[in-house]
Amino acid sequence: MTLPFDTGLQEEAYYKGRGAQLNPKNKFLTGEYAQEHPEGIDEWWQADVPTQVLQEHAKTLVNKVESPDVGMWYSMNPYQGCEHGCIYCYARNSHQYWGMSAGLDFERKIVVKQNAPELLRKFLDNKNWQVKPLSLSGNTDCYQPQERKLFVTRQLLEVALEYKQPVGIITKNSLVLRDKYILQQLAKDNLVVVYMSVTTLNEDLRLKMEPRTATGLQRLKVVKELSELGIPVGVMTAPLIPGLNEHEMPKLLEAAANAGAKWAGYTIVRLNDAVKIIFKDWLFKNFPDRADKVWHLIESCHGGTVNDSEFGRRMRGEGNVAAMINQQFKIHTKRLGLNMERFDFNTSIFKRPQAQLSLFD
Repeated sequence: MTLPFDTGLQEEAYYKGRGAQLNPKNKFLTGEYAQEHPEGIDEWWQADVPTQVLQEHAKTLVNKVESPDVGMWYSMNPYQGCEHGCIYCYARNSHQYWGMSAGLDFERKIVVKQNAPELLRKFLDNKNWQVKPLSLSGNTDCYQPQERKLFVTRQLLEVALEYKQPVGIITKNSLVLRDKYILQQLAKDNLVVVYMSVTTLNEDLRLKMEPRTATGLQRLKVVKELSELGIPVGVMTAPLIPGLNEHEMPKLLEAAANAGAKWAGYTIVRLNDAVKIIFKDWLFKNFPDRADKVWHLIESCHGGTVNDSEFGRRMRGEGNVAAMINQQFKIHTKRLGLNMERFDFNTSIFKRPQAQLSLFD
């Protein structure tokens, strides 16, 4: 197979368990890795390596979300980079701000804000805080594999419960069930809603597209268990990729509704900046027979290109393909009774714990 562009990667090399198959140049750095005359190299510099966790003593945690089309007011990201390795992830580009690549670096060099719970307390103690829901997470998955050992998200939820601070969660990892008892307590006061991202029930596609995530069936089981526990739950069938998984949307919505989901949303894939290079390399390696078709379908949703940054349009796309997807989504959510009621976070019971008295007070 010959790719229609130079990736700088040995054609036979494929890193199983990783989404990206290369490290594109960081646009903020002048230097870059290069291989000249690779036929003389016995050991490749990009050989896969174990995931590396980088500790950061962060100064801030909570970010105000300025984008009007993402449905959140404030976000907090305990992790930067994500071991899930989802090939389409828009958050890949943010790894460049850390001096790393949006490709393999994003999946195997994970920055963790170990002091995140302390930062959240400090933020909530600010007298100027006018209570709005906080989202976990606006960038990378708060229940990615490293959370199993580090418990940073768990601690953030404990702080939220203590302050009665409303929280929204979106994840594609079944690890969220580990914290179900905290979520139950939050749910009693309408302080939490959980969205599971469910993109496909095709295991072959998932293993290529989202290599270190829970299976689609596992995610639906999470939806069912959360619903049975009284925890408000919805699904995001996102992103939909024309020619790869968009045809699954009706059955994903039906399975989610049967599992107890009350809400659903979707986005159409967009490939900004380095994600364009990473995704195209992956697409032609894994689906050479239909790569051109998929690429052109994505372009048809974004005015002839695959990237889109215009608020509103960037999420849902435009053109005939995007319109058809939108129509199907509306038909099936109505048929299944999804999005029939609105979830309102309870912001009226927020409280700051009284400071413990000093022995000398």
